[in-house]
Parts: sequence; structure tokens; C-alpha cells
Amino acid sequence: MIRDIVFYPDPVLRKVGSRVEDVTPEIRQLAADMIETMYDAHGVGLAAHQVGVSVQLAVIDVSHDEECVSYLRVNGEDKSPGEICPIVFLNPVVELLGEKDTDTEGCLSFPDLRGEITRSFEVRASVMTLDGKTLVIETDGLFARAIQHEVDHLFGKLFIDRMSSARKLAIRRQLKEMQDQYG
Repeated sequence: MIRDIVFYPDPVLRKVGSRVEDVTPEIRQLAADMIETMYDAHGVGLAAHQVGVSVQLAVIDVSHDEECVSYLRVNGEDKSPGEICPIVFLNPVVELLGEKDTDTEGCLSFPDLRGEITRSFEVRASVMTLDGKTLVIETDGLFARAIQHEVDHLFGKLFIDRMSSARKLAIRRQLKEMQDQYG
């Protein structure tokens, strides 16, 4: 089922998500709905907060572009994005690695807003799957950026928080319009 995407400034976007302790049928349905919603919105990632649920659950699929990463290891084994995406993950712990990289990002909770965001180019993420397994994902490029973006959501941080002061000033009017429209 496609769910409605929550738009800024909805307060749920600023909440720290609860850890998922039990993978219930409701959590499984939420994950399935989120994947369908992400595809419908043409996104590469979606956090539970973005459909109004404040839990540490996110989905990512970057398999549309196998060249978006130069490496991907899952529990030490080389993989391609197509082998693990779409991925549903719970309760992530992320270690930022390597150099910083600046690239343009958007967010499904901020229609028509994009900005240059600096993030670590590589990550190591320890995540739980719906099957209760722990995966250690090591990657770079778009996959690393998507992981960081979605994990930020799970802890109440938004991509606008990572914009430069000059960019925040430039989008002030757009944010005000969103507050008036969705607030």
C-alpha cells in the first residue's frame, strides 16, 4: 500500500525514532509499504518518519545505477547493489569513513528542494534486517550517501540541517511556504 509522505515541517520529522525490538507483522507491513511508497515517489530511500512512524526503520534501493558505488561489501563479501536492494534496515549504527564529498541531495519530505550537502564518501553501517540478522555494510558513493541521509531521518536530523548558512538563507522563503502549506 502506498502511504502518504510526510512533508516539512511535520513534527514527526524531528523525532528520534524508537528502536525496533520486535519485528512484528505491523513492522513487516510498514517496510513493504515503504518500499512501494519509495518507488511510487521515484526515491532511492525512505525513512519510517517520512510516512509518519517514528521508529528506526528505513529502506534504500540504488540498484537502478550499478555504477553508483565503487565497492559494496556485506559481512565482508563483495556484492552488487542489485544483490541486496531494496534493503530494509533497522536500528542502524553508522561509522563515517574516508574523505568528505559534496553532492546535490533532495528529500521526498521537501518537494522541489535540493541542496549541496557534504557527507562522508564511505560508511560502515551495522544494521538489523527483518529476519533478525545483523549485516555490516561497507560502501561508498550514492549508497553511502543514502544510508547517511536515511539514518539522519531516524534521529530527527534533516538534510536542510546540513546545508551551508548561505544556502539556508537562500531557501528561507521556500521553507516558509512549506510551513504555510503543510504546517
